Amino acid sequence: MNQPIHLALIWHMHQPYYKDLIAGEYFLPWVRMHGIKDYYDMVAILEDYPNMKATFNLVPSLVEQIDDYVFNNAKDISLKISEKDPKALSDEELVYLLKNFFMANWETMIKPYSRYHAMLLKRGRFASDREIADAGKRFTRQEILDLQVWFNLTWFGFIYKKTDPVIMELLKKGTNFTIEDKVSLLAKQKELLSKIVPKHKELMEKNQIEVTTSPFYHPILPLLCDTSIAKESMPEIKLPCTRFKHPEDAMEQIKRAIKFHEEHFGSKPAGMWPSEGSVSTEVAGIAAQNGIKWIATDEGVLSNSFRKKLSPEELYKPYTISKDGNNIHIIFRNHFLSDQIGFVYQRWRAKDAVADFKHHLHNIKASLPDNGKQYLISVILDGENAWEYFKDGGEEFLRNLYDELSKDPNIKPVLPKDFIQEFPPEHKIERLFPASWINNNFRIWIGHDEDNLAWDYLGKARNILEGQENETAWKELYVAEGSDWCWWFGDDHSSENDPAFDTLFRKHLSNIYQLLGKPIPTYLKKPIKQLRTLKPTREPAYYIEPVMDGVVTSYYEWLSAGSFDVNKTKGAMHQIDTVVSAIYYGFSKSQMFFRIDCQLDFQRMECKGYKFDIIIHHPNPCKLELSCEVPPAVLSLYKLTDNDTWEKVKELSTFGISKIIEIGLSFEEIGAKQGDEIQFSVVIIKDGNELEHWPRGGMLSFKFPDDSFELNNWKI
Repeated sequence: MNQPIHLALIWHMHQPYYKDLIAGEYFLPWVRMHGIKDYYDMVAILEDYPNMKATFNLVPSLVEQIDDYVFNNAKDISLKISEKDPKALSDEELVYLLKNFFMANWETMIKPYSRYHAMLLKRGRFASDREIADAGKRFTRQEILDLQVWFNLTWFGFIYKKTDPVIMELLKKGTNFTIEDKVSLLAKQKELLSKIVPKHKELMEKNQIEVTTSPFYHPILPLLCDTSIAKESMPEIKLPCTRFKHPEDAMEQIKRAIKFHEEHFGSKPAGMWPSEGSVSTEVAGIAAQNGIKWIATDEGVLSNSFRKKLSPEELYKPYTISKDGNNIHIIFRNHFLSDQIGFVYQRWRAKDAVADFKHHLHNIKASLPDNGKQYLISVILDGENAWEYFKDGGEEFLRNLYDELSKDPNIKPVLPKDFIQEFPPEHKIERLFPASWINNNFRIWIGHDEDNLAWDYLGKARNILEGQENETAWKELYVAEGSDWCWWFGDDHSSENDPAFDTLFRKHLSNIYQLLGKPIPTYLKKPIKQLRTLKPTREPAYYIEPVMDGVVTSYYEWLSAGSFDVNKTKGAMHQIDTVVSAIYYGFSKSQMFFRIDCQLDFQRMECKGYKFDIIIHHPNPCKLELSCEVPPAVLSLYKLTDNDTWEKVKELSTFGISKIIEIGLSFEEIGAKQGDEIQFSVVIIKDGNELEHWPRGGMLSFKFPDDSFELNNWKI
C-alpha cells in the first residue's frame, strides 16, 4: 500500500465518582492525584509536537469532579488530613495517613526519593492495621509532616516537576518540610487542576486534538438497557434475581453527557467511547438518536458481529450501523497495540518500545491491499494508570512516540471525526454483537454472586425512585449505575481500596432512601465484597512426602503440590520486588507441608531478623512461626486465645531452611478432620514490621484429603 496508514490514538480519561452527595465529601483522592499527574501533562505535551494529533475521551463525571475541586473547594479525606497540623491529628487520622499515604507505585514514585522510601520502611511495607497503629507511635511530628508533603508531591506529573519553581524546590529539599511548604504545595495542586479543561479546549480549537465523551457516570449501557443481554455472549451465565431493564436510563446518561460537554467545550461531541467499549445495536441507536457521529469498541466485537476471523482489509476501517432510521459510525481498536502501551512498554527502553510500536504499524500497512482505499488503525486505552509504572511518568516514551509518529511518512495521525468526514464508511454492520472490550462479554460486571447482588440492590433502589422528582436522589442512582462498582465486586479484580468502593456503592444507594425520607434497608449496611479464597497457580494433584531439609532433593519432591506464584498476583499499585517469590503446599494422609521460596540467601544469613508466619485461619485458628531473629532458626506453634492473642503451644522440629524453607505439621495438631477445608496465608515480618502478606486480600485453601482422594487423582 503506497499511501500512509492512518492512526487514531485515543486516550480514555476516567475516574469513579467518589463523592458522597449528602456528606459532600470525597472518599478517595484519585481525581485530584491523577489530575496533577496525568490529565494536564497528557494533553500539554502535545504542544511540543504540532504535527501530532490525538483524541482525549473525558468522562463527564471525571470533569465534574475536577470542577468541584477547582470552583467549589472540594475536599477528599486525604486532602483534609494533608492540611492538618501533624500535632492535631487524632489517632484514627494518623492510622489513616500511615495506611494510605504510601498509595503510589513504590518502585517509580517512592523508592527514588530516599526520605519517602525510608518512611515506608519504617512503617513496614505490608503492615497490618495493628502494625500500622503501633508504627504511628514511632513517627515524629517532622516525619508526619514530611509524609504529608511527599504523598502530595510524588503525584505531580513530569511537566511541573521540571518547570515549576515551587515543585522543583520541594523535590530538591526532600526533607524537613515546613507548614509553609505544605501550603504552597497544596495550592499548586489546585492551580494545576484549574488548567486541565482550558488546555483541552485550547488544543481542540486548534484541531490538534478531538475531545470525546462517555455516558455521564460511566455505566455499562447494554446492561442498563437489559441485563438479560449478557446471555448472548455467555449463555450459561447466572443473572441477578431481578431483571434490570431501563433503556431510558441509558438515554439519560448520554443526554446529560452531551449537554455537559457542550457547556464545557462550546460544541457537541462528535464521538463517544461507550464505557468499557460496551456496545449493542440498541446502544448504537440511542447514541445516534442523540446526535453522536461515531463510537468505538474492540476489534473482537467486530469479529463476533460478522461471526468470523477478519482480514486486515476488513478490520482496519470504520463501519456504519443503522437503527430506527439513524446512522452512526463505529471504529474498532487494535487490541494488541493498545495493550502494548498499557501493560508492556513500561518495562522497555523508550526507544525500543516506540520502534516496536512503529514496526507493528508498518507490518499492518504492508498487509493491506494497494487499492487506493484509506485504512485506519485505532489504538484506544486508559490514558492515566499506565504512567505510574514508567520510571519517569511516561515522558520519555511519549516524547519518542510523538516525535516518531509526527515525522514518519508512512503513518498519519488523525482525529476520528476528520477521517470519517473525509472518508465516509462504505460498509455496514447489520447487527452489533453485544459485548465489552474485555473478553467480548460482560462477565466483569455481571454473573458473579457479588455482582448480581449489586444489580439487585440497584434495581430495588430504582423502584423506590420511580415517579419521584428528587434530582439529587436521581443523580445518586445514575452514579450507582456506573461500571466501577462491579469492576471490584466478584473475583476479577482487587485492590487495597476494595472496602472503600464497596462502602461508596452502598452509600450512593443508601442516600437515595435517605433523600426520599425512607428507611435504609439493613442489607445496605453489610459489605457486598467478601474476604475471598484466592485461586492458586496450581492445585495439589497428589500426595507428597517432602524431606524437611530446606532443599529440593529431587524433581518429584514437590511436583504434585499446589503452588501460588507471587509474581503473577501482585496488586496493581505495588509492583515491586518481593521477599517471597512462590508458595507451595501439599499433604500426605496425615501431614500438611508448606514450602516458601524467597529471594534471600539463607546461607549468607540474609534471613537474620526475619519471621516467616503461616497463619491457619480455618478450621481452627493457629500460627506456625519460623523465627530467624537469632540463629539458629526456631519453629513454634501458636494458637489463638479467647482474648484474640497468640499463645505459644510448643516448638517443632519439622522444618528445614537452606535454599528454601520447608515446614511440616500434622493435621492432628490443628484439630482438622477429613474433608475440612484448610485456609491459610503467609506473612513475612522483618524487625517486628510486617513486610508482606500473601495472598493479598484473601487466603489459599485445600481440603484434608479423605479416603477417595488417591483414587480420584490417580493418573496413568
